[in-house]
Formats: sequence, structure tokens, C-alpha cells
Amino acid sequence: MKHLRLTTRLEPSVIPPFYAVVAESSSISELRVIDWNVAADEVGTLLYAIDGDAEKFREAADETNGITRISLSAQDQPTSYALVEASPRAIPFFSTFMAVTARAGLVVRKPLVYRDARSFGNVVGEPTALQEAIEQTPPEVHVTVEQIGPFPSTVEDPSRGLTDRQREVIEVARENGYYDQPRGTTHAEIAAELDCAPNTVTTHLQKAEAKLVHAVLRRE
Repeated sequence: MKHLRLTTRLEPSVIPPFYAVVAESSSISELRVIDWNVAADEVGTLLYAIDGDAEKFREAADETNGITRISLSAQDQPTSYALVEASPRAIPFFSTFMAVTARAGLVVRKPLVYRDARSFGNVVGEPTALQEAIEQTPPEVHVTVEQIGPFPSTVEDPSRGLTDRQREVIEVARENGYYDQPRGTTHAEIAAELDCAPNTVTTHLQKAEAKLVHAVLRRE
């Protein structure tokens, strides 16, 4: 049994509008597919976590052919959630994903992360099934294998889910003693070094720390 960590870049022709908005707008930093289900009538239901402007996500989803319904959670937190019902075969991105991954001997681990115009995910399966999936990926989908190894892996980087900006903020915080006892710096001082607002530092640290904690506890 093998584990692959993958980065995927899509050609514009297969990027649905509600994914394109993440790359085109600074108001949404990341999407995560938390779970999904495809019913017998081929209607897919997906649960998304949205870091940013959920209304902008809804507007883009409304413009996406094949999406039949979307409902949002309360939007009083940095992360909102969306339940999306769609016809996968009407959306090239979804139909491509299903064609590649819907095979015996292979499972896609959740969540799937989309940010910076790229998707990040992990797949576990038998070597033959994994090889076939990669070989049958259509030309408009560019897959890079970032890591390959046995499953379960004894070494898995818990920071792999961080965005580049989250990683930068948490590294500056660590270098300046933010995690020392007593604490050696403040959000305002970190913000001054990064040339951003203190509340931006607060948001990035909260999201980065939450991802690290969840990643570490999930491995235990």
C-alpha cells in the first residue's frame, strides 16, 4: 500500500468559476473540500470550508453550470462552510476528478485543499491503481507527485497544509520569540516586520496554529 502527496494545476478550460474566484480574488485565501457524497441519481453533495468571503464564493457558484443548490453556514467567523449540490458530469473539473479517482484499489484522503490556483491532496492505494490513475490523467490536468512512500507514513510534515503567507507569519513569530516563555514579541511587532496590520497577523496565526494542531492530532 502506497501514499502519494500530490499537487495539481488545472488548465483554465476546466476550472469552474467558484474555484477561479479563489485565484482571482484576494478576499478568499483557501477552499477545502471537507467531505463529499455522490448519490445514486449522480447528484454530488460537497462540504466546503471557505477561508474568506463566503458570499463571493456563493456568487461564483451561482454562475457555475451544473450547481443546483448551495447553502452557507453563519459567516461570523474567519472560516465559513458551504454545502454544494451539483451534477458532477456537468462540471469538467468534477467529471475529470471522478474519472481519475473512481477506481478499485484507490482512495482520496480528505480534505482536498485549493489555493494559489493549485489543488493539494493525498491519495492512498495499491501501486497499480495509483500508477493507472496518474497515467490516465487528462492533458488539461497537470499532476506533480510531491511525495511517495508507504502508508501509514512514519514521517508526515504537519505543516504541508499551510499557505505560503501563513508559513511566513508563523516563522517570523517563532524567530522573534512569540512561542517562548515569557513571550518575546507581540502581534503588532510581527505586523511591523511583515508590513501588514496586526489583525492580519492574528488571523494568519490562528489559522496556521489550528491547521498544525489538527494535523498532529490526526496522526495519533
